[in-house]
Amino acid sequence: MATTGPGTTPAAMGGDMRKLIVSSLVSLDGSYGDPQGWAGDYFDEQAAAESLAVLLESDAMLMGRNTYEYFAPVWSSPSGPYLERISEMRKYVFSSTLRAADWTNSVIIPGDPVAAVRELKEQGDGHLVIYGYSRLAQTLLDHGLVDELNLGIHPVMLGTGTTLFRPGKRTNLRLVSVTERRNGVVTLSYANA
Repeated sequence: MATTGPGTTPAAMGGDMRKLIVSSLVSLDGSYGDPQGWAGDYFDEQAAAESLAVLLESDAMLMGRNTYEYFAPVWSSPSGPYLERISEMRKYVFSSTLRAADWTNSVIIPGDPVAAVRELKEQGDGHLVIYGYSRLAQTLLDHGLVDELNLGIHPVMLGTGTTLFRPGKRTNLRLVSVTERRNGVVTLSYANA
């Protein structure tokens, strides 16, 4: 079963403002932390093609300090089109404690992420992307700034880890699409209701 997926072009959206797309890998029991330890087996050619398609329509990634420190050592030496695209994209790191961001095209934003993301959404042509449902993503969703929330549900029970489910503001979402991959991963794409 596959329906339309994420990655609509800005011109087709009917507006000038760029979209903020949050994509998170999630275990069946709700964990999203340390995906390189459990989701790698499911990152097949289909997943790579779908992820690259979204990256090619985006021109910046947003992340908090923890995500930056998690991704930078692993992804800063690009090999292949997926990591090469991430390397060439602008990366905005929201942190009041990080002093240096040496990963190519990284910029630290120490101030209010809500105000900064409102400004970023009015600039540029491509989408903004966040990987992982971190505190930054939750804050931006709470403030109505997330246009698309994609949860890649993986058929694995971890029994431990950082869970997606934590206290926050109630936000009603509308299911936009469901995509099932051959390996059992189901991606649920939501928009603000």
